[in-house]
Amino acid sequence: MGQKLKIAGWVSVGVLAGALTTVSLQTVARGAMTPLPLEEIQQLSAVFGLVKTDYVEPVDDKKLITDAISGMVASLDPHSQYFDKKSFKEFREGTSGKFVGVGIEITQEDGLIKIVSPIEGSPADRAGLKTNDLITKIDDTAVKGLPLNEAIKRMRGEPNTKVLLTILRKDEGRTFPVTITREEIKTQSVRGKMVEPGYAWIRLSQFQERTVDDFVRKVEDIYKQDPDLKGLVLDLRNDPGGLLDAAVAISAAFLPENVKVVSTDGQLAESKFTYNASPEFYQRRGGSDPLKRLPAALKSVPLIVLVNEGSASASEIVAGALQDHKRATIMGAQTFGKGSVQTVRPLGPDTGLKITTARYYTPSGKSIQAKGIVPDIMIDETAEGSPFASLRMREADLEKHLNSGQGEEKKDEAREKARDEARKRLEEEAKKPPVDRKLPEFGTDQDFQLAQALKKLKGQPVLVSKTLTERAPEKKDDEASNGEE
Repeated sequence: MGQKLKIAGWVSVGVLAGALTTVSLQTVARGAMTPLPLEEIQQLSAVFGLVKTDYVEPVDDKKLITDAISGMVASLDPHSQYFDKKSFKEFREGTSGKFVGVGIEITQEDGLIKIVSPIEGSPADRAGLKTNDLITKIDDTAVKGLPLNEAIKRMRGEPNTKVLLTILRKDEGRTFPVTITREEIKTQSVRGKMVEPGYAWIRLSQFQERTVDDFVRKVEDIYKQDPDLKGLVLDLRNDPGGLLDAAVAISAAFLPENVKVVSTDGQLAESKFTYNASPEFYQRRGGSDPLKRLPAALKSVPLIVLVNEGSASASEIVAGALQDHKRATIMGAQTFGKGSVQTVRPLGPDTGLKITTARYYTPSGKSIQAKGIVPDIMIDETAEGSPFASLRMREADLEKHLNSGQGEEKKDEAREKARDEARKRLEEEAKKPPVDRKLPEFGTDQDFQLAQALKKLKGQPVLVSKTLTERAPEKKDDEASNGEE
């Protein structure tokens, strides 16, 4: 079952999304430096010299230094990262919501690339590409067997360059070539619609620079369709996070002015901070308050927030704030558990360092690092349950993850057994025709969790999960034998 991906600069695949996407704070590096450990620096220099003189073949100086820096940073936690020129460019593109490409949302099916949908107004859209079209070749390269990330890389490029796609359109029984000129694409992180009279659904797929403005426009459109909205579902499922100011703004859209949204704490003075639901905490420099255009009714409309194991970082901030202030009912599955803040520090014009600088805390003071947000109501993915939930990665599964700072972590020994069983089910599911597969697209008539959210808004009985329970916090291996609960 292919996971959807947008051809964007920052690509996160399936369950890894929450691990790889960051809450980002743009700050300026400090001038003060702590004293360097001279003996260890001398050792590093000695190793560098020995590699240069003794290794079996010559090694590039720049590569050695870059790899050393990358290794040092990667040893800290899963979210700290050194950006070389290429990865820094990709990171910036990912948070901006802009990239250069053809403009299609894709998945992988039977070894080919399937178009889920062209992005409206994109070169692919104008070229007439359609949902369910299959890409068989990219220029002269056959797609069969090509990794999805490699296919994405080949379709991206510089503005005004051309790429030749060979398209298989099954319903017309023909294959044909399409030449598309690449251009800058603006990704759509906000979707929404009236699902039925009086009830709306808004989905946030990521928190990017454009997310707040797009959210405001979507809400305005919904209220134009129905000024007397009876209920709203905010869908944060599989939202891996993104920019902190966007998360604060989305929270503020629903909360009373100036209440606490999230707080952070770390070594730096600047890391000890509280973000409130006020413009000064989310408004971009020189810009106006985007939330001013929102209808006042949004502050009180009955609200359900849908989350799952793929909801991470910034989406957990929103869910935690709305839960703590009792502004919304949180439904779904326990979230990813990324409760840390990364600061991006430029090291020059083309390189940078993303480093974990703080933990964040919900308004009630809870750290959700390696734990996540526990929904008010646990809801399965389908009427039959959540057969593949155990396959999804979470913060506590990541090697070298930061602990919560609020008590011990306990290891869930049954998780690997559950994963093995889920893998077998997934293999069987993948053999079925697409129409018969479980886990339909979010926002469709077959979306079981959305259907339960609507029932809750209407005061109707909800099918609560029979299997999902709050995950036990995980404990480090060296603490596993002390008998404490």
